[in-house]
Amino acid sequence: MRIKRVKIGIKSVKDFLDDFVNTDFVKTGEAIERGEKVKPEKGLYFESIEGFRKALTPKRLELLHLIKEKQPESLQELARLSERDMKSIVTDISILESLDLIDTKRKKKGRRETTPKVDYDRIDLQIAV
Repeated sequence: MRIKRVKIGIKSVKDFLDDFVNTDFVKTGEAIERGEKVKPEKGLYFESIEGFRKALTPKRLELLHLIKEKQPESLQELARLSERDMKSIVTDISILESLDLIDTKRKKKGRRETTPKVDYDRIDLQIAV
């Protein structure tokens, strides 16, 4: 099975922009010029370890794991699996979705239920020194 990864990093905005402009952007442009297919890479960067900790709390990381392993069909099922109340589940899912760490699919039949999905197997954390 192929492992899909999400890259999470901690670096200043200046360092992020310098890296993006000087490496990622240039390499992508050169590959496109050569006619190569460019594979998008998922990534998320924080300015500090404190920002990372606020966004990816142990409870939210647990939700990511539960979604990946148990594949709940609804947020209600996820609340049962995690033994947490719906309000905190909805809040955490909204944050994880805004960070692009999960996808949600809303069902239109009957009761409007939301199905969370994690489409990667691993998170790689990089910290600039």
